[in-house]
Amino acid sequence: MSFAAAPEIKLPQKAYAAFLFDMDGTILNSLAAAERVWGRWAAAMGLDVESFLPTMHGKRGIDTISALNLPGVDPVAEAEFILRGEIEDVEGVVPIPGAVEFLSALPPERWAIVTSSPIELAKRRLGAAGIPEPRYMVTAEDVTVGKPNPQGYILGSERLGVNPSEALVFEDVLAGIRAGEAAGADVMVITATHNHEIETGHWKIPGYLDVTTHIADDGRLSVRFKS
Repeated sequence: MSFAAAPEIKLPQKAYAAFLFDMDGTILNSLAAAERVWGRWAAAMGLDVESFLPTMHGKRGIDTISALNLPGVDPVAEAEFILRGEIEDVEGVVPIPGAVEFLSALPPERWAIVTSSPIELAKRRLGAAGIPEPRYMVTAEDVTVGKPNPQGYILGSERLGVNPSEALVFEDVLAGIRAGEAAGADVMVITATHNHEIETGHWKIPGYLDVTTHIADDGRLSVRFKS
Protein backbone atom coordinates (compact mmCIF):
# COMPACT_ATOMS: atom_id res chain seq x y z
CA MET A 1 0.00 0.00 0.00
CA SER A 2 1.27 3.49 -0.78
CA PHE A 3 2.33 5.40 2.31
CA ALA A 4 0.25 8.29 0.96
CA ALA A 5 -2.75 6.34 2.14
CA ALA A 6 -1.41 5.95 5.66
CA PRO A 7 -3.11 8.46 7.99
CA GLU A 8 0.02 8.85 10.18
CA ILE A 9 2.03 10.33 7.30
CA LYS A 10 1.66 14.11 7.23
CA LEU A 11 3.37 16.72 5.09
CA PRO A 12 4.01 20.40 5.86
CA GLN A 13 1.11 22.56 4.76
CA LYS A 14 3.30 25.47 3.70
CA ALA A 15 5.69 26.51 0.97
CA TYR A 16 9.40 27.27 1.28
CA ALA A 17 11.95 29.44 -0.44
CA ALA A 18 14.43 26.54 -0.63
CA PHE A 19 15.14 22.92 0.30
CA LEU A 20 18.35 21.83 2.06
CA PHE A 21 19.32 18.16 1.98
CA ASP A 22 21.71 16.16 4.09
CA MET A 23 23.37 13.53 1.89
CA ASP A 24 24.11 10.17 3.57
CA GLY A 25 20.89 8.49 4.68
CA THR A 26 18.78 11.31 3.27
CA ILE A 27 19.22 11.25 -0.51
CA LEU A 28 21.53 8.24 -0.76
CA ASN A 29 22.19 5.12 1.29
CA SER A 30 25.87 4.62 2.11
CA LEU A 31 25.23 2.83 5.41
CA ALA A 32 26.87 -0.49 4.53
CA ALA A 33 29.99 1.09 3.02
CA ALA A 34 30.46 3.57 5.86
CA GLU A 35 30.01 0.93 8.53
CA ARG A 36 32.49 -1.40 6.82
CA VAL A 37 35.21 1.24 6.88
CA TRP A 38 34.44 2.69 10.30
CA GLY A 39 33.88 -0.77 11.76
CA ARG A 40 37.37 -1.91 10.77
CA TRP A 41 38.87 1.25 12.24
CA ALA A 42 36.91 0.95 15.49
CA ALA A 43 37.97 -2.67 15.90
CA ALA A 44 41.62 -1.73 15.36
CA MET A 45 41.24 0.94 18.03
CA GLY A 46 39.83 -1.56 20.50
CA LEU A 47 36.38 0.00 20.55
CA ASP A 48 33.12 -1.85 20.95
CA VAL A 49 32.14 -1.76 17.29
CA GLU A 50 28.44 -2.47 17.82
CA SER A 51 27.96 0.38 20.27
CA PHE A 52 30.27 2.77 18.41
CA LEU A 53 28.82 2.61 14.89
CA PRO A 54 25.47 4.31 15.66
CA THR A 55 27.37 7.30 17.08
CA MET A 56 29.33 8.19 13.93
CA HIS A 57 26.51 8.87 11.49
CA GLY A 58 25.74 12.41 10.42
CA LYS A 59 28.92 13.97 11.81
CA ARG A 60 32.28 14.97 10.40
CA GLY A 61 34.86 12.22 10.85
CA ILE A 62 37.24 14.49 12.71
CA ASP A 63 34.47 15.46 15.17
CA THR A 64 33.61 11.80 15.82
CA ILE A 65 37.23 10.85 16.44
CA SER A 66 38.01 13.93 18.55
CA ALA A 67 35.05 13.21 20.82
CA LEU A 68 36.49 9.78 21.66
CA ASN A 69 39.59 11.33 23.31
CA LEU A 70 41.68 8.28 22.48
CA PRO A 71 45.19 8.51 23.94
CA GLY A 72 47.95 8.92 21.39
CA VAL A 73 45.52 9.25 18.48
CA ASP A 74 45.78 12.17 16.02
CA PRO A 75 42.19 12.91 14.93
CA VAL A 76 43.33 14.71 11.77
CA ALA A 77 45.48 11.80 10.60
CA GLU A 78 42.88 9.18 11.50
CA ALA A 79 40.08 11.12 9.80
CA GLU A 80 42.18 11.29 6.63
CA PHE A 81 42.88 7.55 6.83
CA ILE A 82 39.17 6.78 7.15
CA LEU A 83 38.34 9.21 4.34
CA ARG A 84 40.68 7.33 1.97
CA GLY A 85 38.93 4.09 2.89
CA GLU A 86 35.48 5.54 2.31
CA ILE A 87 36.45 6.99 -1.06
CA GLU A 88 37.73 3.58 -2.15
CA ASP A 89 34.68 1.68 -0.89
CA VAL A 90 31.41 2.78 -2.49
CA GLU A 91 30.04 -0.72 -3.04
CA GLY A 92 26.32 -0.73 -2.36
CA VAL A 93 25.94 3.07 -2.34
CA VAL A 94 22.51 3.68 -3.88
CA PRO A 95 19.95 6.49 -4.01
CA ILE A 96 17.14 6.60 -1.46
CA PRO A 97 14.04 5.39 -3.37
CA GLY A 98 12.62 8.20 -5.49
CA ALA A 99 15.38 10.68 -4.62
CA VAL A 100 16.79 11.12 -8.13
CA GLU A 101 13.40 11.99 -9.59
CA PHE A 102 12.51 14.25 -6.66
CA LEU A 103 15.77 16.22 -6.87
CA SER A 104 15.66 16.45 -10.66
CA ALA A 105 12.33 18.26 -10.46
CA LEU A 106 13.75 21.03 -8.25
CA PRO A 107 14.96 24.35 -9.71
CA PRO A 108 18.78 24.20 -9.33
CA GLU A 109 18.91 27.59 -7.63
CA ARG A 110 16.40 26.50 -4.98
CA TRP A 111 18.19 23.59 -3.31
CA ALA A 112 21.54 22.58 -1.85
CA ILE A 113 23.25 19.65 -0.17
CA VAL A 114 24.63 20.22 3.34
CA THR A 115 26.75 17.22 4.26
CA SER A 116 29.27 16.31 6.94
CA SER A 117 31.29 14.48 4.27
CA PRO A 118 34.39 16.09 2.74
CA ILE A 119 33.91 17.28 -0.84
CA GLU A 120 35.90 14.43 -2.43
CA LEU A 121 33.83 11.78 -0.67
CA ALA A 122 30.58 13.61 -1.36
CA LYS A 123 31.27 13.69 -5.09
CA ARG A 124 32.33 10.04 -5.07
CA ARG A 125 29.15 8.88 -3.33
CA LEU A 126 26.85 11.06 -5.43
CA GLY A 127 28.43 9.59 -8.54
CA ALA A 128 28.08 6.04 -7.23
CA ALA A 129 24.41 6.66 -6.47
CA GLY A 130 23.74 8.27 -9.85
CA ILE A 131 22.76 11.62 -8.32
CA PRO A 132 23.96 14.68 -10.28
CA GLU A 133 26.03 17.17 -8.30
CA PRO A 134 23.94 20.18 -7.29
CA ARG A 135 24.80 23.76 -8.07
CA TYR A 136 25.25 24.45 -4.36
CA MET A 137 26.88 22.16 -1.82
CA VAL A 138 28.22 22.70 1.72
CA THR A 139 30.74 20.07 2.82
CA ALA A 140 32.99 19.36 5.81
CA GLU A 141 35.66 21.77 4.55
CA ASP A 142 33.22 24.69 4.55
CA VAL A 143 32.53 24.72 8.28
CA THR A 144 34.63 25.03 11.42
CA VAL A 145 32.11 23.13 13.55
CA GLY A 146 30.03 20.21 12.26
CA LYS A 147 26.51 19.06 13.01
CA PRO A 148 24.68 19.33 15.40
CA ASN A 149 26.02 22.88 15.15
CA PRO A 150 23.80 24.78 12.67
CA GLN A 151 26.70 26.40 10.81
CA GLY A 152 26.30 24.21 7.73
CA TYR A 153 22.59 24.88 7.30
CA ILE A 154 23.05 28.58 7.90
CA LEU A 155 25.77 28.66 5.24
CA GLY A 156 23.65 26.63 2.84
CA SER A 157 20.79 29.09 3.26
CA GLU A 158 23.14 32.02 2.65
CA ARG A 159 24.40 30.48 -0.58
CA LEU A 160 20.82 30.13 -1.78
CA GLY A 161 20.04 33.67 -0.69
CA VAL A 162 17.31 32.71 1.77
CA ASN A 163 16.74 32.92 5.50
CA PRO A 164 16.97 29.50 7.24
CA SER A 165 13.46 30.04 8.58
CA GLU A 166 12.29 29.98 4.96
CA ALA A 167 13.94 26.62 4.25
CA LEU A 168 12.91 23.00 4.72
CA VAL A 169 15.76 20.75 5.86
CA PHE A 170 15.71 17.05 4.93
CA GLU A 171 17.63 14.92 7.46
CA ASP A 172 17.88 11.39 8.78
CA VAL A 173 19.89 11.43 12.03
CA LEU A 174 19.63 13.29 15.32
CA ALA A 175 22.79 15.39 14.86
CA GLY A 176 21.45 16.75 11.58
CA ILE A 177 17.92 17.23 12.90
CA ARG A 178 19.31 19.31 15.76
CA ALA A 179 21.42 21.31 13.32
CA GLY A 180 18.36 22.12 11.25
CA GLU A 181 16.39 23.08 14.34
CA ALA A 182 19.18 25.30 15.64
CA ALA A 183 19.40 27.04 12.25
CA GLY A 184 15.71 27.93 12.59
CA ALA A 185 14.51 25.77 9.70
CA ASP A 186 11.64 23.33 9.49
CA VAL A 187 12.77 19.69 9.31
CA MET A 188 11.56 16.67 7.35
CA VAL A 189 12.94 13.34 8.60
CA ILE A 190 13.75 10.63 6.04
CA THR A 191 13.43 7.20 7.67
CA ALA A 192 14.58 4.95 4.81
CA THR A 193 17.73 3.75 6.59
CA HIS A 194 16.40 3.74 10.15
CA ASN A 195 16.64 0.54 12.17
CA HIS A 196 15.21 2.26 15.23
CA GLU A 197 12.64 5.04 15.32
CA ILE A 198 13.91 8.52 16.20
CA GLU A 199 11.65 10.28 18.66
CA THR A 200 10.88 13.61 17.06
CA GLY A 201 7.88 15.80 16.44
CA HIS A 202 8.99 16.57 12.89
CA TRP A 203 7.36 15.32 9.70
CA LYS A 204 8.59 11.90 8.60
CA ILE A 205 8.55 10.10 5.27
CA PRO A 206 10.25 6.79 4.36
CA GLY A 207 11.53 8.08 1.01
CA TYR A 208 10.50 10.03 -2.05
CA LEU A 209 8.57 7.50 -4.13
CA ASP A 210 5.12 8.84 -3.23
CA VAL A 211 5.89 12.54 -2.95
CA THR A 212 6.63 15.27 -5.45
CA THR A 213 7.54 18.93 -5.40
CA HIS A 214 4.98 21.60 -6.20
CA ILE A 215 6.47 24.83 -7.51
CA ALA A 216 4.22 27.85 -7.03
CA ASP A 217 4.04 30.80 -9.42
CA ASP A 218 6.36 32.74 -7.09
CA GLY A 219 8.90 29.90 -7.13
CA ARG A 220 8.21 28.67 -3.62
CA LEU A 221 8.40 24.93 -3.00
CA SER A 222 6.13 22.52 -1.20
CA VAL A 223 6.05 18.74 -0.77
CA ARG A 224 2.88 17.00 -1.90
CA PHE A 225 1.69 13.45 -2.29
CA LYS A 226 1.61 12.20 -5.85
CA SER A 227 -1.92 12.02 -7.19
